[in-house]
Amino acid sequence: MSRVYDVLILGSGPAGYTAALYAARANLKPLLLTGVQPGGQLTMTTEVENYPGFRESILGPELMERMRDQVQRFGTEIVETTADQVDLRQRPFTVMADDKAYHAKSLIVATGASAKLLGIESESKLMGFGVSACATCDGFFFRDKRVVVVGGGDTAMEEATFLTRFSSEVVVVHRRDTLRASKIMQERAFKNPKIRFIWDSEVAEVLGVEDQRVRAVKLRNLKTGAVTELPIDGVFVAIGHQPNTDFLKGQLPMDERGYLQIEPGTARTPIPGVFAAGDVADPVYRQAVTAAGSGCMAAMDAERWLEAQAHAAPSGGAAASSSADGKRGAEPRPTPTEERGAAVVGQPPSKARPS
Repeated sequence: MSRVYDVLILGSGPAGYTAALYAARANLKPLLLTGVQPGGQLTMTTEVENYPGFRESILGPELMERMRDQVQRFGTEIVETTADQVDLRQRPFTVMADDKAYHAKSLIVATGASAKLLGIESESKLMGFGVSACATCDGFFFRDKRVVVVGGGDTAMEEATFLTRFSSEVVVVHRRDTLRASKIMQERAFKNPKIRFIWDSEVAEVLGVEDQRVRAVKLRNLKTGAVTELPIDGVFVAIGHQPNTDFLKGQLPMDERGYLQIEPGTARTPIPGVFAAGDVADPVYRQAVTAAGSGCMAAMDAERWLEAQAHAAPSGGAAASSSADGKRGAEPRPTPTEERGAAVVGQPPSKARPS
């Protein structure tokens, strides 16, 4: 068997990089596999203004580049590849990527979620230049402007309502003549004077590619086939997200949408030694800062779990060699030093604050 890593991290968004940072500073020498999109969804974003620590806005790709440089500084090994399949039935766990096997005592899944998009060429070319899949992230940039929200579910109504804080008008474009959103979300949207609806229609094209700025959309009526042009400043695609967990089916418990299930208040999955962080287990917030926070939790949970395994091994070795059958036995409580987390945050015990 090739080298067995203490921690293997899948994903290179804020969750994956933060997990790598904490694991590396705990001297766990993590391996990080970047995934299909190194840097995650923030690499598709222009200005980021809501990530703490930056007095001025920072470009999404630059933020992720800084995170990558930071984790490499502390010794994280990074391989630009994508996990194809995993075997979590026994430890060490095995991850296959590009026909190569990687082995690890613990695994942190931070593969994120992908926004469902319309699939038209102009949409992809203008992503980050007026086209967005996150109103919370980008709504501020559309103050006093007219925007389109595509979709008819709760996500679309939430996005549309949020955007009315900034935009002068929000136009909801929906393929049907009724919404799929819950009644309370529909009522809020219908009562909002800044929101209007265009029914039975789809966005056929986003105009403005030549200027790298959205200026209008072409709408196709699905009943009549008529195509009209609507002047607009921004397009928010709100047709949902898909967690990147297909390769984990049959290996890790997930909900009906594919989000990984974790123990509340932790990053632990039902399989001992496997942890989840970021959007892959978060259908609610989906923000860079919450993803980073959960990456920290995953690394600390992994460190404590590995420490517990090391302490258990001399007294029988059962914990270190048992198969990962998804049954969580009684695990030793963290020691006071582990609870303080001094080794993780790099502070002497006298200055470490309780977590």
